[in-house]
Amino acid sequence: MLETYIRVTLFVVFLLAFIVQLYYLISSHKSLSSYIVPDELPDVKIPISIIISARNEAKNLNENLPFILQQNYPDFEVVVINDCSYDSSDIVLEVLKETYPHLKIVTITEHERFKTGKKFALTLGIKAAKSEHLIFTDADCRPASSNWITRMAAHFNNEVHIVLGYSPYYKTGNFLNSIIRFETLKTAINYLSAALNGGAYMGIGRNLGYTKTLFFANKGFAAHMHVISGDDDLFVNQNATATNTDIEIHQDAFVFTSAKTTLGALYRQKKRHMGVGKLYKNTHRYMLSFDALSGFVFYGLLIWSLAYYFEPLFALGLFFFRWIIQIIIYRKTFKKLNSASQLWCLPFFDFVYYIYINVFGFIGTFVKTTQWK
Repeated sequence: MLETYIRVTLFVVFLLAFIVQLYYLISSHKSLSSYIVPDELPDVKIPISIIISARNEAKNLNENLPFILQQNYPDFEVVVINDCSYDSSDIVLEVLKETYPHLKIVTITEHERFKTGKKFALTLGIKAAKSEHLIFTDADCRPASSNWITRMAAHFNNEVHIVLGYSPYYKTGNFLNSIIRFETLKTAINYLSAALNGGAYMGIGRNLGYTKTLFFANKGFAAHMHVISGDDDLFVNQNATATNTDIEIHQDAFVFTSAKTTLGALYRQKKRHMGVGKLYKNTHRYMLSFDALSGFVFYGLLIWSLAYYFEPLFALGLFFFRWIIQIIIYRKTFKKLNSASQLWCLPFFDFVYYIYINVFGFIGTFVKTTQWK
């Protein structure tokens, strides 16, 4: 009798997890699927400052910065904060400045009594920027086209002060790269959909815009300066509203970077990223936690149902029904985000994704990071 009760209880939990997952698909992710991406290049000329914080990034600056400096935009500057670098970053930047006078260099030197971090560096860069409208990226990033600034800048107006972009990873042939790219894709679907639904909760610092007025009116990073990470997602989480945030997902406006190639490097990166989630607003933490846990429970109890032969046909029916709904909703979204090839491996990647984010979420909750670079 007790065994039957336990089995029935677990199956009810499985049903609840299925319902929660269906809710996220239909109520949230559907908005991104129906979002129309304007193809016509907008006519925009507002002054823009690109902000890049770089520590020991000589190679990346040399390879990627010219693609940013050569953007097809009438009025912009690129502010690079050379944050206590001890490689040849200073030389690379000075050489580039000879060719590109709209490059502005801000140099921070190491001080034995004062520890700097990315938020401090970005704050100095923002203060040095001449423009009201700011776009952020990293030294290891490269825009997909020369129209990146135009696409991002077009969203700024009297009401919109935050623009969320998309930053995918370059595709390679290995398994780890496929998992990382899928996790990035699902993360983007979550935060872009939330923004469209009036509940923006994060952005990605590799492709993010906001105004100087918003930054200083809300005291910059002061509320979370003690946290190593969060210069992007925590800032958006604390300052985004239903009306001051917009998204840009035209493929011209993508900003690409290379994914980590080893588990050790990925662990260090995700440990840094996941640790800030506990500082999100409660509504956002609950939303993300329910999604992560319900997905994990759904797959775990699906396997349990099949392994113990407890209503296996019904369990498989729910799995295939959810898969069909995913394909219907994600088909257009994956295409917009240039990831259509991953749609047909969705069940496998989705399964790994929910294990992945729960494991790193657990690690991020209990393990602290002490440096940003």
